[in-house]
Amino acid sequence: MGHARLTGAITSLPSVRGTLKQDAPLAPLVWFKAGGAAQWLFEPKDADDLSDFLAMLDPDMPVMALGLGSNLIVRDGGVPGVVVRLGKPFAKVEATDATTLTCGGGASGILVSSTARDAGIAGLEFLRSIPGTVGGFVRMNGGAYGTETADILVSCEVVLRSGEQITLLNRDLHYTYRHSNLTDGAIVVSATFRGEPGESAAIQAEMDRIAAAREESQPLRSKTGGSTFKNPNGHKAWALVDEAGCRGLQIGGAQVSEKHTNFLLNTGDATSADIEALGEEVRRRVKAKSDVELEWEIQRVGMFADANKEIVGMNK
Repeated sequence: MGHARLTGAITSLPSVRGTLKQDAPLAPLVWFKAGGAAQWLFEPKDADDLSDFLAMLDPDMPVMALGLGSNLIVRDGGVPGVVVRLGKPFAKVEATDATTLTCGGGASGILVSSTARDAGIAGLEFLRSIPGTVGGFVRMNGGAYGTETADILVSCEVVLRSGEQITLLNRDLHYTYRHSNLTDGAIVVSATFRGEPGESAAIQAEMDRIAAAREESQPLRSKTGGSTFKNPNGHKAWALVDEAGCRGLQIGGAQVSEKHTNFLLNTGDATSADIEALGEEVRRRVKAKSDVELEWEIQRVGMFADANKEIVGMNK
């Protein structure tokens, strides 16, 4: 296995109250169902557990957060350092007043929108359609159907790579399209979202409309990573991909979706290398056809199985 060289570099880590596993397979935890292992996988018991661990961890050890694994390619050589997964202790959502929700960093978009509906809070329906967690939405300014996280975020609680716990306001994140200025290794452990008063039945109707629109246009029952490329200014990424003749294009077990051309699929036995190579081929063809440089929206992390191509960290 390509990830074998990840293990053994550091055999002792700070003690934890949650769970810490060495050489943990990540493919089962990501939507593409492909890729290598984490050198270490840490599921903290609470924010203090995470904070204490990071404070004592070797500062040179890389750290990244993993949510639902929906918008992520984990390369076949695995991810060096510590992958932090916020599990059940971070998956709670509660309404704190008539328009405000407090959400754990590991809570899903479906749970947030459903809790908002039950509390009669409108404006968060779009989260129903985004496969991900609150931590990912906050970091990536997740959005859909004309609304984005920047429109609803009041503040968030973040554990920095140093272990320090801080509160950031919306303006501190300097949101742009699918981007915030959160530093690498910083992990969002909770967020406060604000909507507006609404009728639960009307909110449910809007959630149903969004779910139906998504079902109609996107390959939801496939092993995919969600939207592959950002929409360039003045363009729709899917249309550029289609115009470049990439609908249904395949490399190995990876394929451009016939249903929605801004989605890549693992048709069964794709490696992460297949999926990433297909994305790069699509970018090349779009550049040749339309002279537009598509930017990845999917994050790609870890190391190639081929050591000669080794790249570490997040690439845009």
